[in-house]
Amino acid sequence: MLNQYQQQQQFGQIMPEPPNVISTKDHLYLKDALSWELVSMKMMHHASLNCQDPEIKNFLNRVGQMHQTHYQMLLRHTDPNNVGNQ
Repeated sequence: MLNQYQQQQQFGQIMPEPPNVISTKDHLYLKDALSWELVSMKMMHHASLNCQDPEIKNFLNRVGQMHQTHYQMLLRHTDPNNVGNQ
């Protein structure tokens, strides 16, 4: 499988489907992305709590919800029980 992947990369071919396992580098990237989304969500929530302007407060809440949605989406993609349901 790895040789096939390396050949596809070398010749610029597109993989028809992702591999069944992820590399350590991919795992670390996903972990970072989850952390970024979680921190962003918390920052927006905190800013919203400290905001007086209703329009800005609403905007911060919507941005926080967007980051929460992204976090949950990434989490679903990393769930081994969710294979084939994406």
